[in-house]
Amino acid sequence: MNHSKATDWIEVAHSLGKEFASRAETHDEGDVFVSRNYAALKERRVFSAAIPEELGGGGASHREVADMLRTLGQYCGSTALALSMHQHLIVATICKYRRGQGGEPLLKNVAEKQLVLVSTGAGDWLESNGTATKTDGGYLISARKHFASQSAVGDILVTSAPLMDEVLHFPVPMNAQGVTVLNDWRALGMRGTASHTVKLENVFVPDAAIALRRPRGAYHPLWNIVLTVAMPLIMSVYVGIAEKAAEMAIGHIRRKKAAKPHAPALIGAMNNDLVAAEVQLNDMLRIANNLDFEPIDRNGLDILARKTNVANAAIGVVTKAMEIVGGEGFYRGFGLERLFRDVQAARYHPLPESEQVKFSGEYLLRD
Repeated sequence: MNHSKATDWIEVAHSLGKEFASRAETHDEGDVFVSRNYAALKERRVFSAAIPEELGGGGASHREVADMLRTLGQYCGSTALALSMHQHLIVATICKYRRGQGGEPLLKNVAEKQLVLVSTGAGDWLESNGTATKTDGGYLISARKHFASQSAVGDILVTSAPLMDEVLHFPVPMNAQGVTVLNDWRALGMRGTASHTVKLENVFVPDAAIALRRPRGAYHPLWNIVLTVAMPLIMSVYVGIAEKAAEMAIGHIRRKKAAKPHAPALIGAMNNDLVAAEVQLNDMLRIANNLDFEPIDRNGLDILARKTNVANAAIGVVTKAMEIVGGEGFYRGFGLERLFRDVQAARYHPLPESEQVKFSGEYLLRD
């Protein structure tokens, strides 16, 4: 069954989200991957939502996928964030497909089998990590790749490794010999994402699987595509979390018979942060322009700056929501405490603020 562009992916997110929300606390408390949620997502063919209809997918636009992730973020941050890691790899591949640069077999395969793609991009910035050694017909790859969300159920690892002064990009089947998922995801928040470390030990990657070679340590135009398509999707999750926190805080004050006199001012300040997050997320999506953009450095730079601003604003919303609710929000049973922990992860996606401002400043100082 293929979905058409008429599929209401927001409605899909709401209908699934209600079920996901009922399990969010259990996944969080036990550091358990959201496997049942993923089974439900597969049943609704969400993993191929963005894939063009001619390749067997749902034909959802980039903005529709972002809106879907933002909606899911209001119900279960871990599910939404893990899903965003798959979706941004799919959308980057769609960019290649639209530019006549390949990607069709992978997209068809994902659409047919609802495969899950695992990203290691957060640990594979300009330098990448690990080693690649040339051997007959390909390379032997050894590395430890951190923050590999959904690795507990992933089918294909999309990663990279350095070889001398260049970096090789390639996919690896998660069941390939030498691939091990280390059960080490014990984190402050986003505990249900299964963002384990993936260990590669002399994993053979054939020459034909090398998708890209780039200079090591240098900023490559690839990042202008990856950042522009990925960051709006990932940050949509955190805006969804912020929206839920604001809703909870306002609802709590409305229900109180004797709210503290400073509550309206706190709510107004929280709303300012929420507006900042929503507006700058919308501008990230404007830059991505439903994948109709040029991979120029300025787009990558602008996306990175907005990512920092959205992250800070979303964290500000949930922090203020905690203050508005007061001591009750400190209890895990209230639900706000989990949102507060989950939203902190926004800081750590590429690039963390200290690295981003340095990177942006150096770019702006160029002749």
